[in-house]
Amino acid sequence: MTDKSAAAAARATVYGYPRQGADRELKKAVEGYWKGRVSAEGLRETAALLRRTNWEQLADAGVHEVPTGDFSYYDHVLDTSVMVGAIPARHRAAVAADPLDGYFAMARGTAEVAPLEMTKWFDTNYHYLVPELGPDTVFAADATKQVAEVKEALALGLAARPVLVGPVTYLLLAKPAPDVDPGFEPLTLLDRLLPVYAEVLADLRAAGAAWVQLDEPALVQDRTPADLNAAARAYRDLGALDDRPKLLVASYFDRLGEALPVLAKAPVDGLAVDFTGPAAANLDDLARAGGLPGKRLVAGVVDGRNIWINNLEKSLSTLGTLLGLADRVDVAASCSLLHVPLDAAVERDIDPQVARWLAFARQKTTELVTLARGLSQGPDTIAAELAANRADLASRAGSALTHDPAVRERAAAATPADARRAQPYPERAAAQRASLGLPLLPTTTIGSFPQTTELRTARADLRAGRIDAAQYEERIESEIQAVLAFQEKAGIDVLVHGEPERNDMVQYFAEQLTGYLATRHGWVQSYGTRYVRPPVLAGDISRPQPMTVRWTSYANALTDRPVKGMLTGPVTMLAWSFVRDDQPLGDTARQVALALRDEVNDLEAAGTSVIQVDEPALRETLPLRAADRAAYLRWATESFRLTTSGVRPETQIHTHMCYAEFGDVLQAIDDLDADVISLEAARSHMRVADELAAAGYPREVGPGVYDIHSPRVPGSDEAAALLRKGLEAIPAGRLWVNPDCGLKTRGWPETRASLENLVAAARQVRAELTARES
Repeated sequence: MTDKSAAAAARATVYGYPRQGADRELKKAVEGYWKGRVSAEGLRETAALLRRTNWEQLADAGVHEVPTGDFSYYDHVLDTSVMVGAIPARHRAAVAADPLDGYFAMARGTAEVAPLEMTKWFDTNYHYLVPELGPDTVFAADATKQVAEVKEALALGLAARPVLVGPVTYLLLAKPAPDVDPGFEPLTLLDRLLPVYAEVLADLRAAGAAWVQLDEPALVQDRTPADLNAAARAYRDLGALDDRPKLLVASYFDRLGEALPVLAKAPVDGLAVDFTGPAAANLDDLARAGGLPGKRLVAGVVDGRNIWINNLEKSLSTLGTLLGLADRVDVAASCSLLHVPLDAAVERDIDPQVARWLAFARQKTTELVTLARGLSQGPDTIAAELAANRADLASRAGSALTHDPAVRERAAAATPADARRAQPYPERAAAQRASLGLPLLPTTTIGSFPQTTELRTARADLRAGRIDAAQYEERIESEIQAVLAFQEKAGIDVLVHGEPERNDMVQYFAEQLTGYLATRHGWVQSYGTRYVRPPVLAGDISRPQPMTVRWTSYANALTDRPVKGMLTGPVTMLAWSFVRDDQPLGDTARQVALALRDEVNDLEAAGTSVIQVDEPALRETLPLRAADRAAYLRWATESFRLTTSGVRPETQIHTHMCYAEFGDVLQAIDDLDADVISLEAARSHMRVADELAAAGYPREVGPGVYDIHSPRVPGSDEAAALLRKGLEAIPAGRLWVNPDCGLKTRGWPETRASLENLVAAARQVRAELTARES
C-alpha cells in the first residue's frame, strides 16, 4: 500500500474509556447493590446504560471503532480471571451459587473468606486483583461478559473491538496461590491457557467481532529470554488459529525494546504501540525492525495518562513518519483513557485560559479524531485546530503560574546537607525511645478514620453556605474528640486525629499550595468503587501558610499520648496528581519537598513528636525499565529526606506505603532514612517483612495486620498469627502493630471491632514474649 492510501485509511480509536459515568453512576449502583438498595437487575441496567452512553459519545465524536470488554464492575483483571475460569478454591462455592456475589467476594472478601490480593497496575494509581494460580489450576473458558458486550455495541450499529488482557501479561501478573510453593512460575501454565483464549476468540468471532485487541503491557518491562519466547509462542499459536478474528496486540506505558521484534514477526494482524514519553523510542526501534509490512499499526500519540493538551503538530509529524512503516496507520491514545477524567468542559471553577490547557477523555477523543483527519486528508484540513493548539501551548509556556522566581531560587539553593538528618539512626532511635516511652509492639493506625456521611455533609454544607466556618470547625472538633476517645479506650499507643477535615490525602494539601488547581468533576478510578479527584499540578509550588498544625495541635491538647502529624510526601503528591510535563519531575518534587519541609518544621515547633510523611506512590512511580530507575530513585528519596531532615533527633519520622511490590525498592526504602515505616502486608501474608529482613533493613517496621480494603473484620487470633509471622523476620524491639492503610473508606462498626482485635492481638503476643523471656 502506498503512503497516500495508508493515510487515507487512518481512523481514530481508543483502548478503553472511563467507566464511572458523568455523575459516578457506577459507583452508586455497585455500592447500592452491596447495601441491598439496588437489585442485580438494576445494577445491570445501569451498567448497560453507561456502556451505551460511552460508545455513543465516542461514535458521535468520530471514533470509528469503539472498545468493548473494557467496562468492569470492579476490575478488568478480575474479569479476565472469570473469563478463563481461574477462580480460587475458597471462592468457588460462592461463584457457583451466585456469580455476581461471588465476583464481589473475590474482590472484597466476606466475613469468612479473604479476597484476592490487590496491587498497582504497572506504574499507575489503578489497582488490580492479582490472579492466584498453581500447578493444579484448571482453566475453562467463559466469555459470557465479553460476548454480551460486543453484541450490545454491534446492535447499536457500531464497529466494535473487544479488548482483553493478553495471556502472557495475565500470567506474568499472577502469583502463586497461598497454598502453593512460592517459587511456582505462573507462566509455566501458558500452554494450558492458550486453548482457553482460542475458545474465547472463536466465541467473539461468532458474535460478530472482526478484530480483538489483546493487551500485553507486561512486555514493556525488562523481560527474560523465557518470557520473550513465551510471547513468541503464544502469538504463533493464536495467530495460526483458523477460527479467529483479526488480532491486534497492544502495549503501552513504555518502550517495547527487545519485545518489539518478537511481536513484529508474530503472525498477528496488527500492533498497537505507545509513542509518548519514554515510549517515543518505539519509533526508531520500529524502523530498525523493518516496520510492520502487511499489518495495521495503531499509533498511541496522545498521552492517555495525563490531562495536558496534545502538541498536535508534533504528533502529526510522528504519524507522518509512521506511514511508511505499516500497511495502515490508525490514531489512538497511548493507553486506555481509564486513567483520566471524563470531561474538562464541565470544570467551571478553573480559569478559562488555564482550562484550555486541559484535555480529559472527551477532549482527547477530539484530538485523536482531529489527528486522524489531518493524517488522512492533509494538515490544511485541520489548520484552524493547529493554530488554536499552538496558541494554547504558548499560553501555558508563558504563564506566570508556571514560573515563580522565588520558588525556583529556593529550590536551586537547597544542598545535599539539607536532605540528611543531623544524627545517624541509632542515636535517633535511642532518643525517641527515651522521649516517647512506648511499649513493646506499639500500636497505631495509618492516619484516616471513617469519613462518615455526616462529615461529607458538613463539607458540602460549608461549600453551599448552609453553615459557616465556625459551625464547620465545631463539627470537626467533635469528630476529633470522638476519634481520640475511641483510640484511648481501645488502648492504641500512638494516636491520630483521624483527618476528618480532609477530603483526600493529596487534594487537601493541593488546595493549600500555590501552583495546584482543583477540579470538581475530575474523578478517576483507583480501585473498585474508590474514585479520586487528582489535583492538577500546573505551576511552581509554595506553601503560603501552615496546613495541618491547627488540627494536629488541637488533638495533641486533648490527650497525654503522642498524636501523629500526618502529611503526604512529595513523590505521592506528584504521582497522585496530574503533574506538569513541562519540566523534569525531580525539579517539581524538590519544590513540593521544600513546601512540606516548612510544614514538618512547624508541626515539630508546635509540639508534635511523631510525624508521618506518607509515600505510598514511591513504588508505583518506579520506571518500568531497570535502566531508568536509579535516576528516579535518587530524586525521589532525596525529596523525602529534604522534607523530613530539618527535625530534632527525638522527633520520630514515620512513612507509609501500601499495595505495591516492595521488593524492587528495598534499598530506596532504606535510603528514605525514616525512623519507622508501615506497609501493607495482610493480603500478601507478611511477605514484605521477610523481604526487609533479607535486605538487612535496620529500622522499625509496621507490616499491616488488618486489610482495610475488605469489609471483613479480622479476629484477634488472625492478627496475632500475622504478628507472629512478622516476628520471624523482624525483632520485637523494631516491630509495630497497625492496619495496612488508612480507614477512610471503612464504616465505624468494622473499624471499632478490627482495631479492638488488633490491640488484643498485640497484647496477646506481647504477653507471649514476656512469658518467654521470664
